[in-house]
Amino acid sequence: MRNSNSIMVFLLLAILSLCKPNSLACNEKKKQALLRFRQALTDPANRLSSWSLTEDCCGWAGVRCDNVSGRVFELHLGNPYDPHAVIFKRGSALGGEISPALLELEYLNFLNLSLNDFGVTPIPSFLGSMRSLTYLNLRGASFGGLIPHQLGNLSTLRHLDLGGNSGLYVDNFSWISLLSSLEYLHMSWIDLHRDVHWLDSLSLLSSLSELYLPNCQLNNMISSLGYVNFTSLRVLYLRSNNFNHNLPNWLFNLSSLLYLDSSDNSLEGQIPSAISNLHNLNYLNLSGNMLTGQIPESLGQLKHLTLVSLFSNSLCGPIPSRLGNLSSLSQLYLHQNKLDGSIPSSLGNLSSLSYLCLHSNKLNGTVPRNLGLLSNLVTLYIANNSIEGTVSEVHFAKLSKLKYLDAYSTSVVFNVSHNWIPPFQLKYLIMGFCKMGPRFPLWLQTQRSLQILELYEAGIVDTAPKWFWKWASHIQTIILDNNQISGDLSQVLLNSTIFSVDSNCFTGQLPHLSPNVVALDMANNSLSGQISSFLCQKMNGRSKLEILNIPDNALSGELPHCLLHWQSLTHLNLGSNNLSGKIPELIGSLFSLKALHLHNNSFSGGIPLSLRNCTFLGLIDFAGNKLTGNIPSWIGERTHLMVLRLRSNEFFGDIPPQICRLSSIIVLDLADNRLSGFIPKCLKNISAMATSPSPIDDKFNALTDHIIYSRYTEVLLLVIKGRESIYGSILPLVRMVDLSRNNLSGGIPSEIFSLFESLDLSNNHLSGEIPQSIINLTFLNHLDLSYNNFSGRIPSSTQLQSFDALDFIGNPDLCGAPLLKNCTENEDPNPRDENGDGFERSWFYIGMATGFIVSFWGVCGALLCKRARRHAYFKFLDNIKGRVYLATVLKLSWLRYHFRRYRISLRCPRSCKQERRGERGSGESEEKHVQVKCLLSS
Repeated sequence: MRNSNSIMVFLLLAILSLCKPNSLACNEKKKQALLRFRQALTDPANRLSSWSLTEDCCGWAGVRCDNVSGRVFELHLGNPYDPHAVIFKRGSALGGEISPALLELEYLNFLNLSLNDFGVTPIPSFLGSMRSLTYLNLRGASFGGLIPHQLGNLSTLRHLDLGGNSGLYVDNFSWISLLSSLEYLHMSWIDLHRDVHWLDSLSLLSSLSELYLPNCQLNNMISSLGYVNFTSLRVLYLRSNNFNHNLPNWLFNLSSLLYLDSSDNSLEGQIPSAISNLHNLNYLNLSGNMLTGQIPESLGQLKHLTLVSLFSNSLCGPIPSRLGNLSSLSQLYLHQNKLDGSIPSSLGNLSSLSYLCLHSNKLNGTVPRNLGLLSNLVTLYIANNSIEGTVSEVHFAKLSKLKYLDAYSTSVVFNVSHNWIPPFQLKYLIMGFCKMGPRFPLWLQTQRSLQILELYEAGIVDTAPKWFWKWASHIQTIILDNNQISGDLSQVLLNSTIFSVDSNCFTGQLPHLSPNVVALDMANNSLSGQISSFLCQKMNGRSKLEILNIPDNALSGELPHCLLHWQSLTHLNLGSNNLSGKIPELIGSLFSLKALHLHNNSFSGGIPLSLRNCTFLGLIDFAGNKLTGNIPSWIGERTHLMVLRLRSNEFFGDIPPQICRLSSIIVLDLADNRLSGFIPKCLKNISAMATSPSPIDDKFNALTDHIIYSRYTEVLLLVIKGRESIYGSILPLVRMVDLSRNNLSGGIPSEIFSLFESLDLSNNHLSGEIPQSIINLTFLNHLDLSYNNFSGRIPSSTQLQSFDALDFIGNPDLCGAPLLKNCTENEDPNPRDENGDGFERSWFYIGMATGFIVSFWGVCGALLCKRARRHAYFKFLDNIKGRVYLATVLKLSWLRYHFRRYRISLRCPRSCKQERRGERGSGESEEKHVQVKCLLSS
C-alpha cells in the first residue's frame, strides 16, 4: 500500500513538473526571430536586457509562452506607466522599427507595444498578415500616417487599440467592417473626418461592445442607412468631436447601452423623451454642447443612472422633480445652464448622491431643508443663482461627509446658533456675498481641515477673535475683504499660504510672515508702520511668497536692501502708500518679477538699471512719484512689457526711440513729465496697439499664470477722457498712448495713426497741420489734441467731427468742426500735398485706373478663357468692319459728288447760267449741252 502511494506521489510530481510554467524551452527558430525583432528596436532603458542567446526566450521580459507547447503566443512590451498618475516613462520607451521577423511567430495572438515612441512612422502593413492576433494595442506609441487597410485581414481580432496617435488618419474606413470578431475599438485622436460613412462601416460590427472615438474630427453621426446594428454595444464614447446637429434617433435604440459620453460636440436641439429607452444606462454625459429646451421628465425613469452630466448647455425650465427617483445617482451636474425655478425638494431623496452642482443658473427660491438628509454628499455648489432665504443647522443635519460648500453670489443668510458644532469637516468654504454676520462665525474654529476660506462681503461687522489667527495658520487661502472686521495685526503670526483681508477696517502694523506664505493680499486698509520692519523680518527658512499686494495703506519708509531675500516674488504692489527714498538697485535681483507697482508714493531718483535683469516684467507702474532723469533706453529690451506707466513724475529729455521695440505694449502712459523733442515716428512698430483687443489675451493672461490665488488680477488707475477710472478684468481691452502735459514739439507723425484706441497729446508744443491720415483711425475712442500750436483745418471725417470741441481747443490757428471757428477763404478747404495735388484728385486717378483695369480685363479675360466666344467676337468685328467700310465709301462718294457740284456752281460764268435758264425749255439734250459747256469753261 505504501509502495502504491509512493508511486502515485511520484507520478503526481512528474505531472506537476510537466505543467510547470516554461517547462519547455522555446523553439530556436522563434528565439532567432525574436532577436531579429529586438535588433531593429532601440531600447535606451535596457528593458530587454534579458533577451540573450543564453537564456530561454520564454523567460525573457514581456514574452509569454504556452506552458505545454512552448510556443510564443504573447508579447507584453508596452511602456510601463503609473496608473494613478496616468503618466508613462518616456525615457524607457522602445523605438526604432518593427521588424517583419514577427511574422515567424505564427501563433502570436497578443501584441502590446503601447506608449512607446516609434517616431511618427507608419504602422507596418505586414501586421495585417498576423492572422492569429486577437489583441493588438499600439496606443500612444507615436505612429503616424495612413492606417493600413491590411489590418482588415485580422478576422479573429477582438481588441484593437490605436488611440493616442494623433498623427494617424483614415481615408476609407470600410476595412473595419471586415473585423467581424471585434469587441473593443479605441481610436482616440485619430483623424477620421475623411470618411463620411464611418458610422455605416462600424455599425456592421454586431459583436462590438466598446467604442471609443474621442477627438477624431468627426463631423456627423448620422447613418446614411437610417439605422445601426450595434446590438451588443455597451460603451459609446464620442467626446470632443464637432457634430453640429441634433441627437440622432438611432442613439435611443441602443437598449444594451451602459455608458454614453457625447460631451463637447456642439450638439444642438433638445434632449428627446425617448432617452427613457436606454433603460440600462448608468452613465450619461452630454455636457459642453448647445442643447436647448427642458430636461425631459422621462430621464427620471432611468433608475440605473449613477452619473448625469448636462452642464454647459442652454437648458432651461425647472429641474425635473422626477430626478428624485434616481436612487442610484451619485453625481448630478446641471451647472452653467439657464435653469430656473426652485431646487426640487425631491433631490433630498437621493441617498447615494455625493456631488450636487447647480451653480451658475437662474434658480430662485430657498434651499430645501431635506438636502440636509444627503448623508453621502461631499460637494454642494449652488453659487451664482438667485437663491435666497435662511440656511440653518437643519440644512446640514446629516451632511457629515460634506467637504466643499460654495454658495457664492447668492442671497443666502447663514443663521446658526452661536455654539453650533457642524457635523462636517470642510476643505473649501466659499460664501462670498452671502450674509454670514454680523458676528464673526465662531463655528469656523471647529473646521480643522479647511484649506480655502472666502467670506468676502459677507456682512461681518466684528473684531476678529484671538483664536482666529492661530486657527488660520493651517489655511491656504483666507479672503475676508469688503467686511468691517477690526483688530490688531501687530502680533499675528501668519502660517497660511494666502492671506487676504483687503477692503476691511483693519488697523495696526503689518504682521510677521511665515516662510510658507505664497500670497499676501491686504489691499485697501489702514495698515501703517515701516515697510522695512516687515520686509526684513527673520524667517525660519526661505520665503515662498509670490504675491505681495498691500496697496492703499499708510506704510512708510524706504524700500530696504533685504528685498534680496524675496526671490520668489512675481507680483509686487506697494502702490498708494507713503514710501519714499530711491528705488534700490537690489530690486533687480527679483528675477521672477512679472508686475511691479510702486505708484502714488514719494520715490525719487531714477529708474534702477538693475531692472533690466527682470526679463519677465510685463507691467511697470511708477506713476505719481518724484522720479527724475531720462527714460532709460534699455526699457526697449523688455519685449514682454505690456504696461509702462510713468506719468506724473519729473522725467526729462527725449522719448527714447528704443521704446518702439515694445511690440507687446498696450498702455504707454508718459504724461505729466518734462519730456521734450519729437514724437518718435517708429511708434507705428508697436504691433499690439494695431491689433483688435480681446478679453482673452494670452500675453496678458501670462501675467497671472500659475498663481494659486485665483482671484488676483492686475488693476490700473488710468486717466482717459480726463477721468480717472479703475481697470481690472477689462484691462486687456485697453489700447492707449498718453503723452500729454510734456514739452514735446514738432508735428504729429502721420505714421502713428494706424494705432491706438485712446490718444492724448494735449498740453504740449506740437505744431503744424493735423495729418490727413488721422481719418484712418476708425477705432479711435478718444483723441485729445488741445492746448498745442496746431493750425489749419481739422480733417473731415464722421468720427473726428463727433469728438468734443474741448479736444481741440487751445490751438489758436486751428479751425473747422467741431470747433466753432470757421475757416477763412484763404485757408484751403481741401489740404494739398507737397506736389499741389489734392486728396480728392488722388482718389480720382485711382478710381480711373481701377475702372480701366477692370473694364479691360473684363472683356479680354472672357475672350482669352473661351475659344467659342473669341471666334464669335472676331467674326462680329469683321462683319462690323465690312459694314462700316461700305457705309464710309458710299458717304465719301456722295460728299465728293455734291462738293464738286458746289464748286462748279461757284465757278460757272453768269452767261452760262443765263444761257442755261433761257434754254431750259428746249429739251433735255439742250440742257446737257449747256452743262457741258459750263464744265468746259470752268
